[in-house]
Amino acid sequence: MSETFADLIACEDALMFVNAAITSTGQREFHHHPGEQHLSLEFLHAYMLENYREIYAAALALDVNDHNAAIIVRNLLVRAGGAGAEQRRLEGRLIARRLKLMPRQRVYRLIRELRRLKVNNRRTRAIIRDWLAGRADPAFDAVKYRAGVKTAIRHAHVEPDGELRDFLFAPHRVKAYETPIFERWRRAHYEKAALYELPYTVAEGFAAKHGVPREVFLERIAPRLTRLERLRLQESAREAKAGAVAADLTVMPLTRLASYVLSLPLDDRADRRAELTEALRTAARRVAGAARGSWGRVAAVLDDSHSSTGSGQKRRRPLAVALAAHYLLEALAKEYVPLWTSGRTDELLVYPFGPTPLGERILDALEARPERLIIISDGWDNAPPGLAADVLRIWRTRLDTGHRLAAGQRVLIAHLNPVYDADDFDVRRLSPSVPTAGIRDAEDLPTLVELARFAEGRVGLAGLRAHLDDRTARFLGESA
Repeated sequence: MSETFADLIACEDALMFVNAAITSTGQREFHHHPGEQHLSLEFLHAYMLENYREIYAAALALDVNDHNAAIIVRNLLVRAGGAGAEQRRLEGRLIARRLKLMPRQRVYRLIRELRRLKVNNRRTRAIIRDWLAGRADPAFDAVKYRAGVKTAIRHAHVEPDGELRDFLFAPHRVKAYETPIFERWRRAHYEKAALYELPYTVAEGFAAKHGVPREVFLERIAPRLTRLERLRLQESAREAKAGAVAADLTVMPLTRLASYVLSLPLDDRADRRAELTEALRTAARRVAGAARGSWGRVAAVLDDSHSSTGSGQKRRRPLAVALAAHYLLEALAKEYVPLWTSGRTDELLVYPFGPTPLGERILDALEARPERLIIISDGWDNAPPGLAADVLRIWRTRLDTGHRLAAGQRVLIAHLNPVYDADDFDVRRLSPSVPTAGIRDAEDLPTLVELARFAEGRVGLAGLRAHLDDRTARFLGESA
């Protein structure tokens, strides 16, 4: 036996943490309150930092969500003394690369947290200075995230030059700015026309100050909206009769687009069927890329039960992941059989309803003789309870032994769970015989199916470390 018991435990711990860091955002879930989520997640981070610091840092190169990436960065900087010089250099590179990929507002929030914790060592200041120096348009950041930029500059001991210093610390002393966006901000205090040349979130405050009607504001600010702002505002703009705010759905990210579709009333979805279906399929084909049609025969069990409602903070998120995964699997498969737990066949009109008969749907899926079976569910199998685990156990141990398939290969089964279970510090599993991985965005599905194989126990800690090393090298641009 090449793997020791300690190695097996380390592999399990690492996978448990990665699942949590992909799915949990510390917010309320259908079965758990935000307080439970927060305490469970903070414990996992502290445990991994103390016992597996290298693996913990390498998680920055994986598909962990931005909430957990920020916690990892914070903890690595707070506990800098726990790593050697070489490890600190690697961590610095991982942190710098991850910060470039994170939304700016989240990075500024992280810097405020570091300031609150009084983490201001030389490495922290250097990381913040390098990140600020890499901003493509510091003047834009200063207008849109003024408080965050001031905090970052003060904390990193950066001395801004010229108009940037004046704008941040004495904006009203300047009679006129040479920097265009600064001058537009100055004029917007007394001139309505100037506010329409500012970013939407800044202009919205000035519009309220000047008493501009909502429909007029949305109509005129439309050219300044980002694609995601257009998506968020499209329905409210329609209610305000500001028709100019129209999003190009075909360029939207797949999971976010699925969330938008599910936010629409069923009648609207039916009326816009062709438009919405084409947008979802276009986004799915873009994600699939060169892998389109390469997955052979695929069956999917997709959870649209009542628990896929999510929560007030993550409204319909589990169902959105399932809907987006449906279109992505359709693009990846050569032959595709989708099975919703409700029994519905019109995916565009799905909504959270009813129990979760996962066992029955898995039986139906296996009857289709797929090469791959993908299950997207929170794992709360309750109609009847435990049937899914029994079906999967019997299939693995009695039926799917390899010789029954023409190609001599077992059916690849993967369970992807979009919901973190705070009680178990992991995503809820259906069966020990089937690998489970957490998922937040359907775009990560192909990578997570690969990661799930480590959960089967066939690839031990050495294989997991090799996988993390490869992902780290690719993340840092060290391999093709």
